[in-house]
Amino acid sequence: MGKTLDNVYKHQSLAYKYVLYFVSIALIVFFFPKGGKFKYEFQKGKPWQYENLYAPIDFSIKKTDEDIAEEQRSLRENKSDYYAFDATIPSNVKKSLQQSLETLFASNSYSSIQQRSILTSGIAIMDSVYALGVFQELPSSNTVLLVKNNEARPLGSNNFTNLQRAKQLASEILANKSFLVRTTLKNPISNVIQANVFYDEALTEKALDEELSKISFTRGEISEGRLIIAKGEVVEAENFKILNSLKGEYESELWRGDNFYFILLGYTILVALVLGMLLLFLKRYRSEIFGNNNKVTFIFVNILLMVLATTLMVKNNESYVYVVPLCILPLILKNFFDARLGLFVHVLTVLILGFVVPNSFEYIFLQIIAGIVTILTASELYKRANLFISVGQITLIYIIGYFAFHAIHEGNLENIEWILFGVFILNGLLTLFAQPLIYMYEKIFGLISDVSLLELSDTNSKLLKEMSDTAPGTFHHSLQVANLAEAAANEIGANAMLVRVGALYHDIGKMDKPTFFTENQITNVNPHDDLPPKESAKIIIDHVIKGIEIARKNNLPDRIIDFLRTHHGTTLVYYFFKKQQELEENTSDKDFRYPGPIPFSKETAILMMADAVEAASKSLKNPTFGIIDEFVEKIVKGQMQANQFLNANITLKEIEMVKKVLKRKLTNIYHLRVEYPE
Repeated sequence: MGKTLDNVYKHQSLAYKYVLYFVSIALIVFFFPKGGKFKYEFQKGKPWQYENLYAPIDFSIKKTDEDIAEEQRSLRENKSDYYAFDATIPSNVKKSLQQSLETLFASNSYSSIQQRSILTSGIAIMDSVYALGVFQELPSSNTVLLVKNNEARPLGSNNFTNLQRAKQLASEILANKSFLVRTTLKNPISNVIQANVFYDEALTEKALDEELSKISFTRGEISEGRLIIAKGEVVEAENFKILNSLKGEYESELWRGDNFYFILLGYTILVALVLGMLLLFLKRYRSEIFGNNNKVTFIFVNILLMVLATTLMVKNNESYVYVVPLCILPLILKNFFDARLGLFVHVLTVLILGFVVPNSFEYIFLQIIAGIVTILTASELYKRANLFISVGQITLIYIIGYFAFHAIHEGNLENIEWILFGVFILNGLLTLFAQPLIYMYEKIFGLISDVSLLELSDTNSKLLKEMSDTAPGTFHHSLQVANLAEAAANEIGANAMLVRVGALYHDIGKMDKPTFFTENQITNVNPHDDLPPKESAKIIIDHVIKGIEIARKNNLPDRIIDFLRTHHGTTLVYYFFKKQQELEENTSDKDFRYPGPIPFSKETAILMMADAVEAASKSLKNPTFGIIDEFVEKIVKGQMQANQFLNANITLKEIEMVKKVLKRKLTNIYHLRVEYPE
């Protein structure tokens, strides 16, 4: 049973990676658009590279979105305007005219014959004026339909009469009447005329909607067996539309019936191959990351987020697929890991997305080039200007690439989609979101970036300020070690910022009992004189444990805490061990060794060497070039003989380079000069 549990614990990390691997495959395939993939790649303006293509099925030629939009625009511009005819208004107007005339007749002496003549003339004029109707406002459209008695009748452009025109028409008819009729009817007719034809917006819009709904989304049919395009023939505008129609028909037909399972299997295999390459790369070239499930999860989560964002954009509006800031991926991975891993993951992600985006060759080309530019230009992101410069260069690459592809496809620079420039600029602005995203990832995954390291290296931070007050000697020692370690890291290409911050905090545990460490003793009184060697050794060793406790209390990142744990490795507190041997000859060194672990990276190994050399250099009384050289060689040799660097990925050549830097720096610290002969 015990062996079984041991095997479970031993392989649980690998089992987690398998689960993450298969879950990621399932999610990516689920994100993919539900459709097959057309087996031919083609681009407008480029030759057809395959054999002669004959129509495998009957299909319709689909109109482009631009064609449909043009038809809709034409219908809206030439739509018919409907006007409603109010039949009650003419009769009401006649009644008003009659009442007005009766009032006039009552106050004046008109004979019955005159009254009858005037009234008859007035009614006749009203009939003439309202023969076609009086419009409230003249129509702006050339096509006007008058709805009268539930029948729509077209009107010519010369048949439109508004109030002003109606009054003018009445005046023209009156001009041919007798003086009595003309003078009597002039004002009453002008006062009673009203509009009886009104614009019917609801009916007009309804009719327009009916016309729009009749627009066909296809134009023509291609019968099975017809030659679509011959090998070597350039894909022109007409062929391009036919090929796109076949592609759409083909992909929609594929994702039906039993084809569904084969397509699903194909997608699964291809995605599994890509993610499998990623795991193999990590296992072979980044074993430290492969062994850390947290970091592997972080990489897979970023890939999934980019695939999800891109597929959602493709489903909603594929024209804006470049809005997705894919270059955030190499930017973040380079910031947390290294450039090679960042570019490798970026290329694999772009290959996955090549299955779902339109114009996959163009997309893959532009995104890989943009990713390379990101890797080459993005450095020291804690400097804000660097990120803006890098994003500007990425945006420029997108724009130049678009110009090139447009020139190839169209053969000219006409019909450039200027909106894509806005898309590329928006992509750049979204890429700037990498800064807050890095901060979020640090909190979620416990990682550390250069931005956080820069903040931690501030000697005015609360913890370092407390150390400078509580243990000033230790603080000064940490500063010196930080300078030595940073110079050494730069020499061998290690993470100089990380090792500097680790050096600044490596001895914070001494704040617990600062006077028990010689650099903080300001008098000749040494508290160790009154303690047995074992207890003194325990106090010295405990500064590592106390440091880890203080670091965790102050929320220092785990990568910084690693320096606290490893800066003494499993070395011996030699001074007190020797004192104990004087009291007890057969003393075990168990109580006099640091708990470890030993350094497991270049950075932690550099700190161990720099810390030991700087601390021991305080005992040099009259240092010379020879003494310093021998002194550094002796300390580092002792650490190597104690097997302190077995787990660190540092070579003998790099150790020699580190020693060279330490010797040079110590020489500068002690202001040694060349001794001239007398």
